[in-house]
Amino acid sequence: MLRIAVQSKGRLYDETMELLSEAGIKLVAVKRTLLVPSRNFPVELLFLRDDDIPDSVASGTSHIGIVGLNEVLEKNKKVEVIRKLGFSKCRLSLAIPKQEKYDGLQWFAGKKIATSYPEILDNYLKKNGIEADIHVISGSVEIAPSIGLADAIFDIVSSGSTLVSNNLVEVETVLNSEAVLIGRADNLSAENQEILDELLFRIEAVKAAETQKYVLMNVPRDKVDEVVSILPGMRSPTILPLADEQWCSIHAVVNEKHFWEVIGRIKAAGAEGILVLDIEKMVL
Repeated sequence: MLRIAVQSKGRLYDETMELLSEAGIKLVAVKRTLLVPSRNFPVELLFLRDDDIPDSVASGTSHIGIVGLNEVLEKNKKVEVIRKLGFSKCRLSLAIPKQEKYDGLQWFAGKKIATSYPEILDNYLKKNGIEADIHVISGSVEIAPSIGLADAIFDIVSSGSTLVSNNLVEVETVLNSEAVLIGRADNLSAENQEILDELLFRIEAVKAAETQKYVLMNVPRDKVDEVVSILPGMRSPTILPLADEQWCSIHAVVNEKHFWEVIGRIKAAGAEGILVLDIEKMVL
């Protein structure tokens, strides 16, 4: 049985549960339970505070964990990042009162900086030759300057609305973070490695589908070659004959990043009845 440490609440919890559900993992529904097994896959979830997850994996209490990269770097435990997961994205940034004139990192020399991430901040300041007073706060870091507790803050930023509401402005991005899957190579039996490999296979299928669209269209037979030359299919588009011999149906997968550009070009080339579908899973 593979044990996965996950966050017990918050946005990362919600998105982790969504990923596991899309990977076909169904849990035994037990409220307020620390350890919950799956009823259709050999894993169990251990629900912890986010800052306890790196230690749980490092100590062997859990085989793997899903947690923010910021927590992994802050705790600096003996774990490795197995895969970035692409959700719960945020950044760790330095912010100062908006009325201050900022002229570069030297502004922070001799200043008091409030943060819940002293290790990451200390490493960053040392790397840049800045000496400052780091003041550790466990929560509500953003109010520290307004109550005279600090000159600046170093904290998680998502939308930036919390900074604005506290009259702060972001001046330096130190780390871009997201949810990651962490583990230890020496903490897995052969059986659990097989389970992890299957889990990663399922996650890859889910993540690969997130940026793709399945596109179906009707194309005049004499325009097929032109339309096919535009479509960036995984190998090549599927072409099927229609009842009307002058028309074909073409099926293809299109990356969402280039979606509107491709759709515009194939429409101009003669494609009609274009149907676009979400892809739930994609096995490459």
